[in-house]
Amino acid sequence: MTEENGTMDLESEGCLSRQVVVANEHGLHARPAGKVAQQAQCFKSSISLVHQDQEVDAKSILDILTLAAGPGNIVEIRATGSDAEAAVESLERLFASRFEEG
Repeated sequence: MTEENGTMDLESEGCLSRQVVVANEHGLHARPAGKVAQQAQCFKSSISLVHQDQEVDAKSILDILTLAAGPGNIVEIRATGSDAEAAVESLERLFASRFEEG
């Protein structure tokens, strides 16, 4: 496992991982959870989000909501598959943009 710039490459598992911060004012509520799920569904890779030892399917809005990730919380994006790197980068940009909520 290597760590560089917030990226962990879990080579033994073939998994790419990156930590992001929930930076919007209201946390990972329904609207941003929907945007994350919609974005994740564009990729073939298996994608999950991890928060406080709870791992959920990033392609499911209901699963994402169960994380109850609030403002300032750290969430880990994990992806495995042929387009894992693109998936992680795309979701990282979505988190960085505060889910495009202005």
